[in-house]
Amino acid sequence: MTSAVSARSSTGRMPTEERRVLASTLVGTSIEWYDFFIYAQAAGLVLAPLFLAPIAEENKGFAQVLSFATIGISFLFRPLGAIIAGHLGDKLGRKKMLVFTLVMMGLSTSLIGLLPTYAAIGVAAPILLIVLRILQGFSAGGEWGGAALMAVEHAPTNRRGLFGAFPQIGVPIGMILATATLWVLTSAMSPEAFLAWGWRIPFLLSIVLIAVGYVIRRAVDESPVFEDLQRRRQEASAPLGRLFRKNAKQVVLTALIFIGNNAAGYLLIAFFATYAVTVLGMERPPVLLATTLASFGWLIFTLWGGHLSDRLGRVRTFQIGYIALALWAVPMWFLIDTANILWYFVALFVMTFALGLSYGPQAALYAEMFPATVRYSGVSIGYALGAILGGAFAPMIAESLMNQFQAAWTIGVYIAIAAVISLIGVSMVKEPKGVDLHA
Repeated sequence: MTSAVSARSSTGRMPTEERRVLASTLVGTSIEWYDFFIYAQAAGLVLAPLFLAPIAEENKGFAQVLSFATIGISFLFRPLGAIIAGHLGDKLGRKKMLVFTLVMMGLSTSLIGLLPTYAAIGVAAPILLIVLRILQGFSAGGEWGGAALMAVEHAPTNRRGLFGAFPQIGVPIGMILATATLWVLTSAMSPEAFLAWGWRIPFLLSIVLIAVGYVIRRAVDESPVFEDLQRRRQEASAPLGRLFRKNAKQVVLTALIFIGNNAAGYLLIAFFATYAVTVLGMERPPVLLATTLASFGWLIFTLWGGHLSDRLGRVRTFQIGYIALALWAVPMWFLIDTANILWYFVALFVMTFALGLSYGPQAALYAEMFPATVRYSGVSIGYALGAILGGAFAPMIAESLMNQFQAAWTIGVYIAIAAVISLIGVSMVKEPKGVDLHA
């Protein structure tokens, strides 16, 4: 790391390996989250009538709730993916797990695009859909920790927040790619054609994206922190056991810190567009376009949030983000309920400010909270548990609140509560900025 910093200071440019690492984590996470978000978007738009046909015919609202529930099912298997990939990542290296999870995610996504519907094979259709969704969740559980650590552990000490923000912005980029793809398709074909076969195209495109990501990730060197552990022969014989014996508190805190961001983020991903189209009666193509454009705010503010945390500290940046989210969570629904596309965009864009500041510093914060020997396991499991408590069933909960109270602002109350919980969690962390990651 010292040589890398010296190279940067003498030439004024980032060393080639650091650029390659940032490109790898960015491209890889963007592709994985494109895969994940395509499913989330499809769950809101077409999966209920295609895979839950009998229920949709009798009770459309309940079928939509069940469709959103399939999003959450995969989150339940994230901890398993995090445990296995985290354990192997701490034992065998970050790079191998990154390549493995990328390929698994791509294959399961592509196979969803080939699935027969309920009309063709009956109840086997939703069962196969859920199996592939579980594989997506398993893959995502191991993906984030490896990408985050590759970026942060390659970073100079004073730029960990910025480097760690690169795998983070893979999430809004994946969101942009997924939503933009659906916008193009729904604009170019009739609703009937999209429902009949057009919905399969975004899933099948994953094959091309995975090939690109695989080539890029294979070209990246292993994390210098992991290589240092190998040289010093300090790998634990059972790093997972060591994690829960000595770092259980950190695992719990990382889960709490993620709840608010993940819950609000998954409403942006999977609920807002569905609500605008099905409840407010807005046209689908402009809604998808506005959601895509608002996601650029998520990208910008996430990158800025990582950079800001290098100056203000991880905890302080998180606190600003969560206070903003709690304050905006209810008012934004009154803008959305105008059914005006401009106000819809403004509501989502402002929310992305809070999302960015409570997501950009996450990779650096989590990496600095755990010792090197259990870091992959710790950040992956904490992230996966936070995703279950936060985003797993957020769209389903939002749909249920709407069905129960017929008032969208109640969803805002739910998000505000989640944000306060995460604000309390991050406020319990002693600022870790600048700790020795090799320890």
